[in-house]
Amino acid sequence: NLLSPGCFNNSLLRRVEVASCPSQAFILRSLCSWPGAIVYFTATFPYVVLVVLLVRGVLLPGALDGIIYYLKPDWSKLGSPQVWTDAGTQIFFSYAIGLGALTALGSYNHFNNNCYNGTSFFAGFVVFSILGFMAAEQGMHISKVAESGPGLAFIAYPRAVTLMPVAPLWAALLFFMLLLLGLDSQFVGVEGFITGLLDLLPASYYFRFQREISVALCCALLFVIDLSMVTDGGMYVFPLFDYYSSSGTTLLWQAFWECVVMAWVYGADRFTDDIACMIGYRRCPWMKWCSSFFTPLVCMGIFIFNIVYYELLVYNNTYVYPWWGEAIGWAFPLSSMLCVLLHLPCCLLRAKGTMAECWQHLTQPIWAQDEDVRGLTNLTPVSESSKVVVVESVM
Repeated sequence: NLLSPGCFNNSLLRRVEVASCPSQAFILRSLCSWPGAIVYFTATFPYVVLVVLLVRGVLLPGALDGIIYYLKPDWSKLGSPQVWTDAGTQIFFSYAIGLGALTALGSYNHFNNNCYNGTSFFAGFVVFSILGFMAAEQGMHISKVAESGPGLAFIAYPRAVTLMPVAPLWAALLFFMLLLLGLDSQFVGVEGFITGLLDLLPASYYFRFQREISVALCCALLFVIDLSMVTDGGMYVFPLFDYYSSSGTTLLWQAFWECVVMAWVYGADRFTDDIACMIGYRRCPWMKWCSSFFTPLVCMGIFIFNIVYYELLVYNNTYVYPWWGEAIGWAFPLSSMLCVLLHLPCCLLRAKGTMAECWQHLTQPIWAQDEDVRGLTNLTPVSESSKVVVVESVM
């Protein structure tokens, strides 16, 4: 129980071996300060493991029932806001939308990189083929076996692996794949944060090994936060982060305002011209319509739907979090969501001139490195030597 005396007392001393796991993970991440080369392995090897597990899974008894359960939709679930939020969250995290990672990593591309070019669906066959086998072995319906959240990856699925022949081999492959997936997520998340942070520092503050030291400090901070999840009450802390901090609610809110600023403040036509300058041809108009109308409406619709039909967090279908636990949970998303609303009036108050002049100044793009911007007026990609970098406005 989260309220029980001694829930966190001396837990780290009694679980040094557990606390060493996140420490080793973050040390490994810190050592990989140049993830470019290692990502080729960490990003591709999970595909190999998924293929191996799929081939093994479909040969197990009951696998077909699991796959049918995976592919057969339950239309009644569409009335649940949590289903829509989870679906949006899956899409956002699969493509790192709204997290700043795409912008940060994309800044390392060449100016003429073609940015206009699903693992999750394939992975579903792997998971449910083995869950079907597990349900057949226990004589239960698969809906009773297929848990959601961390229980699926760390309890239900490993339990199913132990029932398979040569269990140690499949268990090693499974957890090695999970380790690589976690490292990949850390590469993207940490690099996105560090890149944005260092870009804010003036050039005069540059020092040797700046990026490496910044990555190490970031990983150290993440490790301190992670220690709360390996205590005796860690499984009560983890859902708070999972349900609130990394929920689709925050990302839907962020994506809505990103679309509004990009399409209606910066200008969808101007943004389309920028992309055409980089890739050499104009995108389908459908993309502009999506960013201007469809995407923001869908994001805000699901966001409101989720707020109206909000459900209290329940752990393991039994433990209901107290009010102060809910308050801590809501503090996570609000810490970033409120920044969107508070940053604009702060910038307007600091700017000089009339309100119209301040707005014009804050929403005006800044061009850097080259005054010759003729490449932006036609569809011919500019050369790397005459590259024009667009620095996002204060908005």
